[in-house]
Amino acid sequence: MSNHPNRGPKGLCSNPAPAEIVELRKGFGFTQSFCASLVFNTLRNWQQWEAGDRRMHPAFMELFKIKATAFKLAESAKLPA
Repeated sequence: MSNHPNRGPKGLCSNPAPAEIVELRKGFGFTQSFCASLVFNTLRNWQQWEAGDRRMHPAFMELFKIKATAFKLAESAKLPA
């Protein structure tokens, strides 16, 4: 089953590394709780992904990037010019 995202060579559909998850979250300036809620998950799950105790499915990372970017864009649109 080398085509499964949790196995085989690294690529676009591979699991993100814990350091990548932490870096992305901090880059957006979000808390772990907020990030977990964005992807409809628990705080404990997010903590396990960042600690490397559990692998994040690539779909959650993709969803997080989409929703976090949309949130930041909406937030910046509300700022007075």
